[in-house]
Amino acid sequence: MRTERVAVPVGAPIVVKVGSSSLSKPGGGVDLVAIARTVQQVCSLWDRGNPTVLVSSGAVAAGIPELDGRPTEITGLQVAAAIGQGRLMENYSRAFANEARVVGQVLLTKDILGIRNQYLHSRQALERMLELGVVPIVNENDTVAIEELKLGDNDRLAAIVSHLVGAKLLILLTDTEGLYARDPRFDADAELLGALRHNDAVLDELASGGSGPLGSGGVGTKVIAARMAAWSGIPTVIAPAKSTDATVRAANGEDVGTWVAPHSQKLASRKLWIAFGLASEGQVQVDDGAAMALTQRGSSLLVVGATSVTGNFGAGAAVEIHNLAGRLMAKGTMNVGSEVARGALGKRSNELIGWDGELIHRDNLVVLDG
Repeated sequence: MRTERVAVPVGAPIVVKVGSSSLSKPGGGVDLVAIARTVQQVCSLWDRGNPTVLVSSGAVAAGIPELDGRPTEITGLQVAAAIGQGRLMENYSRAFANEARVVGQVLLTKDILGIRNQYLHSRQALERMLELGVVPIVNENDTVAIEELKLGDNDRLAAIVSHLVGAKLLILLTDTEGLYARDPRFDADAELLGALRHNDAVLDELASGGSGPLGSGGVGTKVIAARMAAWSGIPTVIAPAKSTDATVRAANGEDVGTWVAPHSQKLASRKLWIAFGLASEGQVQVDDGAAMALTQRGSSLLVVGATSVTGNFGAGAAVEIHNLAGRLMAKGTMNVGSEVARGALGKRSNELIGWDGELIHRDNLVVLDG
């Protein structure tokens, strides 16, 4: 698999994401200097000839100054987001107007790929905005996204938006120069990782390390976003937000930040969401025969090949599929709930009543290679 950087063709869409930690003042509120710098980075891509979407966090931070300190409960965070979203957009509108650019606000939730009509309408709206020269500023709708209201979530949202608009590059602007093999806050000799494959083991290590030097969202959400984009055939560059030219350098294929190469195959939008957007509610372990059928023949998962079912869930829930060695090999949405599935273990299809024994249809199953 290639890890060499490539330039983005002129005319191809690009998605840029910037996080709260890169935009906020230490005590809350938005840093107008950081806003101006981010706007400059985005406008430089438009000037290059690449219609660009900005995915921006910062609504909660922008609303904190109007409250008595940072809220700790969900409802308080929702209020902060409701207050701050308008203020954030006001600051962006002024900054982009100084560059003769018009902006439009787009509030999304991560489940857009799970609801086909919403997915199509969102894509049409974003594409039309780019055609008209309007800069879409996308954010998670934190006022209503109760369960998902947590910093760093916009990394994954940016990957979804990249898929929506057919982007040729996802740029995640962050507080460091890119991804490091070790935490540079504690290791001055930590190596900056220049170019990686999406399934390199070092990304597994970084993803499992919890929050890190890349702001409140942590390294894990950056890795997840890069891998989501990779499955859409989109490379990712994780680059410094404080730079004034990182985005153009990334678009030119120059050596900046960390480059994560895309997968050679592309997932359809629904399977992309199943793989990375839906939270797993359980696990199904399969024997060697079923593992081979899934990976080599693209088969559906039948109960005859399952050896165990973990978790309590209903029909339609997303589950991980592990082989006998415990390796994650696939993910899909179940045709039946956990109770039915466990009760059918060890039985053949002709022994079941009112059900053909299919746990997951192949159209709802994604085989992952690491």
